[in-house]
Amino acid sequence: MVGYDSKADARSNSKLEVAVAGSVSGFVTRALISPLDVIKIRFQLQLERVCPSDPDAKYHGIFQAAKQIIQEEGPRAFWKGHVPAQILSIGYGAVQFLAFEELTVLLYQANLYQTHQFSAHFVCGGLSAGTATLTVHPVDVLRTRLAAQGEPNLREAIITMYRTEGPFVFYKGLTPTVIAIFPYAGLQFCYRSLKRTYDWVMPPDRKQTGNLKNLLCGCGSGVISKTLTYPLDLFKNHLQVRGFEYARSAFGQVRSYRGLLDLARQVLQHEDTRGFFKGLSPSLMKAALSTGFMFFWYELFCNLFHCIRREDR
Repeated sequence: MVGYDSKADARSNSKLEVAVAGSVSGFVTRALISPLDVIKIRFQLQLERVCPSDPDAKYHGIFQAAKQIIQEEGPRAFWKGHVPAQILSIGYGAVQFLAFEELTVLLYQANLYQTHQFSAHFVCGGLSAGTATLTVHPVDVLRTRLAAQGEPNLREAIITMYRTEGPFVFYKGLTPTVIAIFPYAGLQFCYRSLKRTYDWVMPPDRKQTGNLKNLLCGCGSGVISKTLTYPLDLFKNHLQVRGFEYARSAFGQVRSYRGLLDLARQVLQHEDTRGFFKGLSPSLMKAALSTGFMFFWYELFCNLFHCIRREDR
């Protein structure tokens, strides 16, 4: 179960089990959705329109992009930046779920949980994701640059980035990330509200295990949260690759930005409001699958740990 449940104290997981379940769910999910993540980043960083009508566009559709990446770089390109991405997912999942569980317990003890469960999950989800983001953001920068075909490998990327851009390079894009992560994760963790809606629409069947419900409600919360916060995710990726535009020259036009506001102004000026949602299609597919799998695997492993403890008694 995601979040504190006073009726399930006997089957509550330990802090270690919560951290392990969060890490494993992040690890498995990242491995499965990495190709969509690479395509999403390529779309976001392409200054030309992502459509067949633009003759200068390198990528103009999900399937066309996938085919071209395979032809030019091979299938392994879909897992470029996968090592830092996995470090990111494992660390992020552990910190996020552990912080969320602890925060919901604190709210319950303060008598602020049961009567305001939706808002409690929103606030706790946002705070837990903010904590996880500050912890692993440097790895996220590395993952974005590798996926964007900028740096040759992890070790060389770290050394080159540090020498040429200084230590603060690993916190590029932090401002839009922190601004976006609170509502994004807060809406994700309203997942339990979607589960109650699911039960209302489709009354529970004792024969069902609930795994399908966990997956579908996770997908729904991912789509809702990503759609509402997408422009900030696009800004974050643009700012994270600022400083090595030379490495992007093979992918089309390059543009320099002085900061978040200048980036937003230039996108609006050159691409109008549609530029704020470039790459939305693969991003929504990724958000649906990643959030669905994240909650699915998390609840699965939490239940597995509970069954193991029960058999040991």
